[in-house]
Amino acid sequence: MDTSTDSAVLKQHLIDPEICIRCNTCEAICPVGAITHDSMNYVVKADICNGCMDCISPCPTGSIDNWRLMPRVKPYTIEEQLGWDSLPAELTPEQLAEQGVGSAEEPVAELLAQEQASTPAADPTGETTFNSSAFGATTPPWSAAHAYANLYGPKSADKFVTATVVGNVRVTEVGKEYDTHHIVLDFGSMPFPVLEGQSIGVIPPGLDARGKPNHPRQYSIASPRNGERPGYNNISLTIKRVLEDYQGNPVRGVASNYMCDLKVGDQVQVTGPFGTSFLMPNHPKSHIVMICTGTGSAPMRAMTEWRRRLRASGKFESGKLMLFFGARTKEELPYFGPLQSLPKDFIDTSFAFSRTPNQPKKYVQDLMRERAADLVELLKDPNTFIYVCGLKSMEEGVVMALRDVVQNAGLNWDEIGGRLKKEGRLHLETY
Repeated sequence: MDTSTDSAVLKQHLIDPEICIRCNTCEAICPVGAITHDSMNYVVKADICNGCMDCISPCPTGSIDNWRLMPRVKPYTIEEQLGWDSLPAELTPEQLAEQGVGSAEEPVAELLAQEQASTPAADPTGETTFNSSAFGATTPPWSAAHAYANLYGPKSADKFVTATVVGNVRVTEVGKEYDTHHIVLDFGSMPFPVLEGQSIGVIPPGLDARGKPNHPRQYSIASPRNGERPGYNNISLTIKRVLEDYQGNPVRGVASNYMCDLKVGDQVQVTGPFGTSFLMPNHPKSHIVMICTGTGSAPMRAMTEWRRRLRASGKFESGKLMLFFGARTKEELPYFGPLQSLPKDFIDTSFAFSRTPNQPKKYVQDLMRERAADLVELLKDPNTFIYVCGLKSMEEGVVMALRDVVQNAGLNWDEIGGRLKKEGRLHLETY
């Protein structure tokens, strides 16, 4: 029997809406486009998912690792999944039998074994089209500090921790429609240990369109491990006021506008921290290449500031920092002024602007190709770690630029790209 077509049972891949923080990691990394979302939930298309498991380890909460046995002819539909507030219960063998799945001669367990055996293992690097996510590491650098994750959230003893706003400053020069804010949250006496590269979930007050409490929204931490203010139990975030979706349609971002309008003294419900792989290396000879756009600068600011503090204290004497930072104009680029004041022997910065009047469009991947000679020397060094953060649309161009830099130097990209992934040296966090 050809179990790939005739097996009556399907091990359907589902996402737990109670735990999901809507970070878009799963949709961005899926090599076959099986994951989609609306304003409420992220869901998996049963007819497209091939069980490759690429999305499992990068998920910061574990919400992606959920499965249900279903009749192959009647899986949960996209419409059903989009309407869930929680996952449905497992179907019992009796319930499956009522739908024609399983029998005394061929029980459900045997059918499931056939289904698993028939599922092909995906090989993203073998596809004819370039798949940038295939090169993204899901393990942290070997010298990264241990990260604590999921201390607060739906499945933990404490559903959230309350933080107090102690700072809210605009860090872009343009008007309200393009505001980006640097927001500082203080946790008081509640433990909230974080590392550079981690994120948190913020729960906006009020109800969503279905009359349910709002889900958490994810934001990357922009401060180093010892706090925005050193020695205090606080963190900072970089948040842009969202007034249009990824397709350019008008929308008012629930969480982003809520956060940008906060005043000092306001309180915020926070979950997390999340993330155990997008972490910076700690060994002294490590070099860091940071490639980002817009608020994707948050984890890069955290890493840069931690290195700056180590350098000021005399505890870090080597290791290069290289930053490629893109925005539409310099007025829309967060932290543009402070970045320019950093010592040139501390960090090598390059800016790309795609909408500067009377100037040709330039993107971060263009800058990378211009700096190919410097980049390729770093790529040859096993102590170099690369971090990419920003909109999903930048990811492929950036990874292809890395490939071109390597190949134009006469080196083997498949070999170097494979090592970057295996050794936790190329991290992609796009949304």
